[in-house]
Amino acid sequence: MKKQKLIIGSRGSQLALWQANFVKKELERKNKNLSVDIKIIKTKGDKILDVALSKIGDKGLFTKELEKELLKGTIDIAVHSLKDLQTEIPAGLKLAAVTKRHNVEDVLIARKKGISINDLKEGAIVATGSLRRKAQLLHLRPDLKVVELRGNVPTRIDKFLKSDWDAIILARAGIERLKMNKYISSIISTDEILPAVGQGALGIEINEKNILAEEILKNINDENTFIAIRAERALLKYLEGGCQIPIGAFAQVKQNGLYIDAIIASIDGSVTFRKKIRGSKNNPEKLGEQLAKDLLKAGAFEVLKEILQQRR
Repeated sequence: MKKQKLIIGSRGSQLALWQANFVKKELERKNKNLSVDIKIIKTKGDKILDVALSKIGDKGLFTKELEKELLKGTIDIAVHSLKDLQTEIPAGLKLAAVTKRHNVEDVLIARKKGISINDLKEGAIVATGSLRRKAQLLHLRPDLKVVELRGNVPTRIDKFLKSDWDAIILARAGIERLKMNKYISSIISTDEILPAVGQGALGIEINEKNILAEEILKNINDENTFIAIRAERALLKYLEGGCQIPIGAFAQVKQNGLYIDAIIASIDGSVTFRKKIRGSKNNPEKLGEQLAKDLLKAGAFEVLKEILQQRR
């Protein structure tokens, strides 16, 4: 029997290649008649490394070039960190599968093990490339000085080690996937800082005409993670948020329904709106939109309006 072939499109960073190889191994393990190749594609976000993500303002920063290849048919599937995938997927493409979610928390990397956000000295310098982290961090510790940090995971850690900064914040999933756990000083609870929408999960995007790829991907899709992701992404889409707006959200499927916890913050962290909702997992988008409406009603609309005006 002739082997089936699939080509994965991936960014070239260490973490992106870990993710692509993880999906390749899972697909080949569950489909014995399948051979998977990886094609590396450079994205705009990989090329512009000296500008804050929030200032570039391009929603497809780490995905657009991969999506062009999907539409052309030069690759069969694109593997993304789901937090990088814009909520408006281009016509002709679809999110076909989501892998089981890794730990969603952010982590603090400081000069000593065991140091938490509360242990940082007054006026400490903390680096992050995320407005979401910056806003929530300043809400907890308004005295901290937050500076900009870009680059892939190993580069960010290397910059920190050579800097005079007191700490940096990164996603736990990326650190653990690259087996760089030794650098973690403490895990930041989701009670303190809510993750980005989709954080910890991998999204697999395809050309909607590619029936073979869609069928094969069913084997590695995690239904509960997909439901949670759909709720988070619906909330983000309703709020029209991206890298430019500090929004955090975390949805979980439990025995008695779907739970979503979300926050909208001003960039300086002085104003935050955080709400939770529970409902049926059968319509995750509706629940995500309802929570978005609740946040806006509570007063978050004014915060969003102010941030968008500043960005113009």
